[in-house]
Amino acid sequence: MPPPAPPTELLPSERAVVLLSCALSALGSGLLVATHALWPDLRSRARRLLLFLSLADLLSAASYFYGVLQDFSGPSWDCVLQGAVSTFANTSSFFWTVAIALYLYLSIVHAARGPRTDRLLWAFHAVSWGVPLTITVAAVSLKKIGYDASDVSVGWCWIDLEAEDRLLWMLLTGKLWEMLAYILLPLLYLLVRKHINRAREALSEYRPILCDTHQLQRRSSSVADKKLVLIPLIFICLRVWSTVRFVLTLCGSPAVRIPVLVVLHGIGNTFQGGANCIMFVLCTRAVRTRLVSLCCCCCSQPSTQSPARPPGASVPSKTRDAQEPRQTPEEPPST
Repeated sequence: MPPPAPPTELLPSERAVVLLSCALSALGSGLLVATHALWPDLRSRARRLLLFLSLADLLSAASYFYGVLQDFSGPSWDCVLQGAVSTFANTSSFFWTVAIALYLYLSIVHAARGPRTDRLLWAFHAVSWGVPLTITVAAVSLKKIGYDASDVSVGWCWIDLEAEDRLLWMLLTGKLWEMLAYILLPLLYLLVRKHINRAREALSEYRPILCDTHQLQRRSSSVADKKLVLIPLIFICLRVWSTVRFVLTLCGSPAVRIPVLVVLHGIGNTFQGGANCIMFVLCTRAVRTRLVSLCCCCCSQPSTQSPARPPGASVPSKTRDAQEPRQTPEEPPST
């Protein structure tokens, strides 16, 4: 393997962009966790898996934020700690992302239900937490995590580029699972979409009987189809820049220090939580509607407080207040 390229120095503007991406990702992951806690009826098995992915992304964004903020210039104890936490969280995020795709494939295509899916969830926990933890503990114990001169990162610590077997540990601590996700995610979502299209064609003969219902289902399935395409596409678009810089680093190319590539790498590695929030909160009607209603209720509470009444004024009954929706004078009735 050729010697590593010279260190990649981060400009203040590049650091600011990546820090903002980390903050937005943490905010998005926190919002996903909050929606899971607020509305129990939305806690499907798939969204439970999304909760664990959000926790991994939240931990990943926090560790990256610290690494970029510190902008390590050499090996230190907090460099190793940050590198270990980000390695564990990032690798776990890969496993949970693939686990969600695998769960959707098994539940939709193979109709997995009941105890079988419960066992599957336990297997996901064992693999998605256990494998990253084992790899991270081994890397720290063997002193493979350390200062990497930002050549394969954007200010944070990862695998020590002075290690002779750095390629092996770069693969084990992230790149191998990242490349497998590039293959598995499009494949699984393609199979799911293909199965849905076949089921839709099988029901096409009932269109004259269920015209209105079919139109509603058609709009819903159209949104689902778009998501099935966007989920692997967004993942690849975010992560591919990290893979590009990884290959350039192995080749010893000075192109690894191109500012645009560095920024794209920083955003791609840190914004996964924000992208998931956009997909599964802001672009999911059931969650978005409840979130907007909650925000409107919080904003309208001060204006709905009644002024002090004179002693002889009548008090409206609680039953009537409970039946009528609260509205501010400036807002039209909701539809």
